Amino acid sequence: MKLITAIIREYQLDQVRESLIQAGITRLTVSRVSGHGNQIRKEVYRGKEVIPNLTPKMRLEIAVNEKYVDTTVNAIITGAKSHNGHEGEVGDGKIFVTPLEQCIRIRTEERGSSAI
Repeated sequence: MKLITAIIREYQLDQVRESLIQAGITRLTVSRVSGHGNQIRKEVYRGKEVIPNLTPKMRLEIAVNEKYVDTTVNAIITGAKSHNGHEGEVGDGKIFVTPLEQCIRIRTEERGSSAI
């Protein structure tokens, strides 16, 4: 089992959801978050260099069994990548794949991969 966490641009959420649904991935959790990465741009305000406020983003969390990891990651990339040439753009986001030690369905107390 793996936990896939993706940080994407706010306006890409619908495209990513559609891409995931087309790939057969329908269960996800979405949160609004703020942060910055490489897209930080220093600005000059009244003669002083300042770093602008944090950028609003969306965080997706998806628990999957091993065989769905690549499918899920590829669907997120398809939906979130800017279509400005082959490489995308700074700020398109990040995907983290981490081991998921345990999953428990509260309703049935089912555990492990069948609970996902």
